[in-house]
Amino acid sequence: MNDNGYFSHSENRNGHKEPLLDHLTSVASRAALNASFFDAITEAKMAGLLHDLGKYGVLFQKRLAHEESGIDHWSAGAWAALTTYKSAGLAAALAIQGHHIGLQMASADAMRSINPAKLQEQHPLNLKLSEPDINELLHRLSNDGIDLPKDSSLKSLYDGLQAPAAAAMLDIRMLYSALVDADYIATEAHFKADPNERTTCREEGMKLDAAKLLSILLSHVEKLAATSTSAALVKSIRADLFQSCLDAGNSNQGTFTLTAPTGAGKTLSMLAFALKHALKHNLRRIVMVIPYLSIIEQTAYIYKNLFEAAISAEYIDRFILEHHSLACPQPSTAAEHEGAKDMENEDYRAIRLLSENWDAPIVITTSVQFFESLFSNRPFACRKLHNLSKSVILFDEVQTLPTPLAVPTLASLSRLAERYGATVVFSTATQPAFPELNEPVKRFCVTGWQPQEIVSPQKQLFRRIKRQRLEWPQDIDQPINWPELAERVANHEQALCIVNVKRHAHSLLDELERMGIGDDLFHLSTSMCPAHRRKTLHEIRRRLRDGLPCLLISTQCIEAGVDVDFPTVYRAMAPLEAIAQAAGRCNRNGLLESGNVVIFVPEEAYPDPAYRQATSITKLLYRGLGSAGMDIDDPTLFTRYYREVYDVAKPENQNKPLQDAILRQDFVDTARHYYLIPKASVNVLVPYDLEAYENLSSEVRRHHLTKGWMVKAAAHAISIYRPKKDAPISRWMEPVPVGRKDTSDDWFIYLNKDHYHERRGLMPPESLECIIG
Repeated sequence: MNDNGYFSHSENRNGHKEPLLDHLTSVASRAALNASFFDAITEAKMAGLLHDLGKYGVLFQKRLAHEESGIDHWSAGAWAALTTYKSAGLAAALAIQGHHIGLQMASADAMRSINPAKLQEQHPLNLKLSEPDINELLHRLSNDGIDLPKDSSLKSLYDGLQAPAAAAMLDIRMLYSALVDADYIATEAHFKADPNERTTCREEGMKLDAAKLLSILLSHVEKLAATSTSAALVKSIRADLFQSCLDAGNSNQGTFTLTAPTGAGKTLSMLAFALKHALKHNLRRIVMVIPYLSIIEQTAYIYKNLFEAAISAEYIDRFILEHHSLACPQPSTAAEHEGAKDMENEDYRAIRLLSENWDAPIVITTSVQFFESLFSNRPFACRKLHNLSKSVILFDEVQTLPTPLAVPTLASLSRLAERYGATVVFSTATQPAFPELNEPVKRFCVTGWQPQEIVSPQKQLFRRIKRQRLEWPQDIDQPINWPELAERVANHEQALCIVNVKRHAHSLLDELERMGIGDDLFHLSTSMCPAHRRKTLHEIRRRLRDGLPCLLISTQCIEAGVDVDFPTVYRAMAPLEAIAQAAGRCNRNGLLESGNVVIFVPEEAYPDPAYRQATSITKLLYRGLGSAGMDIDDPTLFTRYYREVYDVAKPENQNKPLQDAILRQDFVDTARHYYLIPKASVNVLVPYDLEAYENLSSEVRRHHLTKGWMVKAAAHAISIYRPKKDAPISRWMEPVPVGRKDTSDDWFIYLNKDHYHERRGLMPPESLECIIG
């Protein structure tokens, strides 16, 4: 121990250590502020005061002097919370224990395992306790002038005896989020202190001025209506949808659905609902959750253009925060292992400071980022969750939520709405019949799932907007080969063909290129970086607008929300919702009397079992109803379809390892079994724009991974499945440096410029299995 007292962190860039008293009081204050939006101020303050209690131990102080290593300083605070506050201290104990090693398990046996006497005998991480005498640590805390809240005044968020499992776990995660975010920000302030040792915490996020933004939006929509070239019927439907969302914004908080046809203007209408709702209920932020990066790019572009003049270009990226896999690094395995032992690890700390807490008025993120964070046990992922309280959370294209995850997901969202002042909106043209799962959801959250529909059935939006005719194959089981399909597509001046996987797109492109089609042929997939996709879409829209030849072969990335309008669309046989989404790219603006959507059976089935099962149900419905009964503009068809899917899939019985983990409140196993994408992905900077590629490569090699670099690199990177070590693609992937010694497990530079194709994007030889989609 230093003669000047107890310290929390090692020297910062000015050579100063941080007094432990300063750190604990700073974290406690900020954690209490974080939790003030859901009435957990006292509990969060207590967790903040105790979270680094073990740093009062002599061994930890020797660690700061580089005289010791391998010290556990977090278990002491967790045990103190339990012994001082009994059951009321359980959530804080889990949060304190988990701020280094992740949330573990809410059970008596798990909590008994952090008894210092047991840890001294055998520590699961083979660490030494900084001080085994908890009373002595509490005495030093008191001598430092810190008084803990009275045990009689503590009311915990968590009540594991009353709240069902998913709801109770969310309660713990919300407290955990309040604590770890406060700890990260306070630690960042110390290490980034200026030469005068002013430790100012990072600037708080900008505030949501809902009234001002709503005024801008209303003016913008009025101008759009006046200049739109869409058919009168389409314009009237968009106006009705927008007004319905505005009116519903005055509703009480809760859970909602927004069911509207593709091309009806949901992007702006949802925003209108959110702003009006935030204005009425004094909400803090709007979170937009979107399944695909391609739609995130488009939505962010629309919102930033809309508000940039009012916010200024300098601050627009802070005002509208894009957060997804391309902007969310995780520690490497080595750094995380070392960080769990010792948060003074510089590389681990560097990654920690890059993680995002969603402190922005408008957040646009992916379904993977949102849902996997909601069920995570790691501090990096969970630190943002407290900022979901008193927010409007909009889920676009919600039909993409995997059926095996539906029940626990709905339960957690229901808890967010019930207890944390969040309003949840599920938006799509093909609304899943999730209310059918109300009773299974109640097993995990008592409020179940009974959302309110925003648009009155009297508006009859779907019945009014029929814009396409569907042409089903004569034999629903007879596949068409790629040469024959290419011939059919090539007979059109303008046509879009959507296939299920990238190798199918490549097979079709091969055939069309062999036919001599060149400048009029385009391709879209996530093998192309966002900058490449944006440029391609710009040219496609120009050609469609000017009546020029345009044949587009695309994967499913174009289906949800991408604004293109083809007279003819070909769609590989798929689940009914995918067919409806594809139809939304046909005669989108209603300028033709009718567009034509052609369904074909591909030579090879989609590899995912759930996708194949849903496709089979589509075929089953077609056999029973015939083409006349397969009216994708009739919402009741989708209710029937989803009921069939649920009858076969039995969501309440799916993913039993996940449900069992939730029921026993095991945070580690819950996080392990909850995933939207079965294979972990990594981000790769690709050589599409060579000047940008060279500049970004040079910058990150010199200055290491930074938040600013990730923002710039996102437009020039793609996500791929994490390759095996012996995969051929690995030889071309250079890991991005994070700190002086460590490299990222999530970001790489692709080294072979010849592998990036001007039409198809990244085409690594012998490694197409790693390309997502």
